[in-house]
Amino acid sequence: MGTAVTADRGGVAVGTLVYQRRVAAGEPLRLDPRPGQVLGRDELLAGIAGRLAGGVVALCGLGGVGKTTAALEYAYRHLDAYALVWMFHAEEATALLAQFHDLAELLDPAGLLDRADPVARVHGALAHRPGRWLLVFDNVRDRAAVRRWLPPKGNGHTLITTQDGHWPASQAIHVDGLRRQAAVQFLLNQAGEYDTASAEAIADELGGLPLALAQAGGFVASTGRSLAEYLNLLQHERAELLGRGAPTEHRTSVVATWRLAFEDLAETNPGAIALLRLLSCLAPEDIPFRLLLDATAQLPPDLAPAVASDLQQLRATTFALDDAVAGLRRHSLIGPPGAVVSVHRLVQAVTLDQLTPDERQAWQTAAADLVEAAVPIDVNVRDAWPVCAQLLPHALAVLDPIGMAMWRLARSLGNAGDYATAHTVWQTLADAHETNLGPDHPDTLTTRANLARWTGYAGDAARARDLYAELLPVRERVSGPDHPDMLTDRANLAYWTGEAGDPARARDLFAELLPVRERVSGPDHQNTLNARANLARWTGNAGDAARARDLFAELLPVLERVSGADHPETLTDRANLAYYTGRAGDAERARDLFAELLPVREQVSGPDHPSTLITRANLAHWTGEAGDPARARELFAELLPVRERVSGPEHPATVTDRANLAHWTRIADQA
Repeated sequence: MGTAVTADRGGVAVGTLVYQRRVAAGEPLRLDPRPGQVLGRDELLAGIAGRLAGGVVALCGLGGVGKTTAALEYAYRHLDAYALVWMFHAEEATALLAQFHDLAELLDPAGLLDRADPVARVHGALAHRPGRWLLVFDNVRDRAAVRRWLPPKGNGHTLITTQDGHWPASQAIHVDGLRRQAAVQFLLNQAGEYDTASAEAIADELGGLPLALAQAGGFVASTGRSLAEYLNLLQHERAELLGRGAPTEHRTSVVATWRLAFEDLAETNPGAIALLRLLSCLAPEDIPFRLLLDATAQLPPDLAPAVASDLQQLRATTFALDDAVAGLRRHSLIGPPGAVVSVHRLVQAVTLDQLTPDERQAWQTAAADLVEAAVPIDVNVRDAWPVCAQLLPHALAVLDPIGMAMWRLARSLGNAGDYATAHTVWQTLADAHETNLGPDHPDTLTTRANLARWTGYAGDAARARDLYAELLPVRERVSGPDHPDMLTDRANLAYWTGEAGDPARARDLFAELLPVRERVSGPDHQNTLNARANLARWTGNAGDAARARDLFAELLPVLERVSGADHPETLTDRANLAYYTGRAGDAERARDLFAELLPVREQVSGPDHPSTLITRANLAHWTGEAGDPARARELFAELLPVRERVSGPEHPATVTDRANLAHWTRIADQA
């Protein structure tokens, strides 16, 4: 049997010291009690086993994330693989030296090695020891300080747990919170309850952090409260609840576990605290912190002076921000930094809970100002789309949903071809506008129109048609029959009527709209040209492909003159001209026109844009219609996985491409 050492850190080891070793009496073994339950860590434990072949593995992560539990469970699972297993509590050098002295007395009882230096004595004994050994250094404060304690050679492995994220990639394994299923089961086991719904909500609120889950389960088990009651307390009394004493198996609560890190940073690296406060106001994942802080100069003059000063200090020198990032990383308060960082949602909550209400509001205002300043002004250009995608979750967290920055972000989603997310965001904005501005406000009507539009592009044409039909009488009453927005809504109602399966009605609606457009806006206005294009399209879809081809042929030079050869509307007209050329009976010419259009689409919109994918689908289709079904099959086979990734496996366009692949495969096999 080994020597038991009581756990005194914020890990998640629970249970009593019960284990057996098939080893000779007197072989050195010292471990904390084995964790009572270890859920969702099989992949991590396998990773430790694989990486230890290199000699040293450092489990890096936030305090309370379960690093010690993983190290202990690995050690217990592999006891038979080692002749020596020894765990050091590495927080404090004096205590660590005493632990080395204990091991030195066991390894070198005759005192043949240097008795004055227990570290060198242990290293010397391990270097010549024939059996394999495992040393566990728990809660190492930083990499530099632990180097002198690590054995330089010998037949063994060293496993380290640390909050310090500054370890070589070859040695570091980053430990995250439990995945949802494991977190829920862990909490239910701790609490002795079966309320899965409440457990899921609590696990989400706590971000799967094992120590917080253990604290929650211990509170429920010891007080007789239900998980549902705990969830309510967590949502309304979070700061006090998380700051309460630790569960009986632990000596440290979540807040106390991190307080040491906060206090250290406040004393040695105040810029890190300022950065953490900013990050805590945003969405927890993928925070583009450098992009945001580049906008510090655009902060409004009425921002709280203390917050403004803290943010300006992060940009005061070339390396101020780097130092702040390094400080947070040293305590694993942020994920591995790059262009973006992540912060555990519970770290965010605890960080903000330490502020007064006024301080919290000031930091949230600063975060909103920085996000707004970072949103590109022109979201129609392709370079803006990835920036907007990065900012979106943080904008949803802090920006006013009826502000113009949110509108620009929502528009960017549709421009980039992310129709499903565009639909979701416009639904959020429409609800917010109706609540804050009322149902008849022009901005509310515009958000409703955008919601209808992106509902259609996301795959539900019938619902888009119905939303426009509901909107139209309100718009006419509020804005008048000839208002540009009213005419745009009429055009969209006609368009989605056709997309929902009634091309003849769509044709007639555009025929009614076109003279109004010409009268109100003029013959060369983009809206008038769009009405001409749609009239041509739905004329073709209603059965007169030759007339549609001729209408598009008449329209194309006007679009090139007015909008430019690379304008999206011009490219759409080229696509329609090609399509109806094929429908009118000239498949080879249609194929060639789409082949000429595709590289332009890819250059202007990008290879994954839905318009590019539609062009690829048409090229494949007309290749088959022109007499080469085998090539059509190949083109659809190349397109389908891209479509599934971009649009989703059940999107109507994906379903159509899948059916076309099957069709041309069948035709090619019969040829």
